[in-house]
Amino acid sequence: MLPLRLANLQLWPDFQVFVSGARVDFTRREFEVLHVLASSPGELLSKELIHGLAWKSPRFHARDRSVDVYVRKLRIKLGAAAPAWRYIHTHHGLGYRFEPQPIDE
Repeated sequence: MLPLRLANLQLWPDFQVFVSGARVDFTRREFEVLHVLASSPGELLSKELIHGLAWKSPRFHARDRSVDVYVRKLRIKLGAAAPAWRYIHTHHGLGYRFEPQPIDE
């Protein structure tokens, strides 16, 4: 099976992630959240939808911060691997959008 490729990011079906050719380690849950986001590039996804797909559970409460926690972890790891790139964009009160973009300096 082929990887999901977006800009300098590759997500392989065997839970491997490469950023600019270098492997970056993610936990299974981190990978699931990243895969949900990356599978819909440019689309705004609600926290409820991300949670339902990544946790494979319809049980989501409005005060649940688990998606926010995992997005923060992803930003830290992706930022360390490619500091000149931004991948996940926040839309306050709505959700997140995955769109890899180089950061203008």
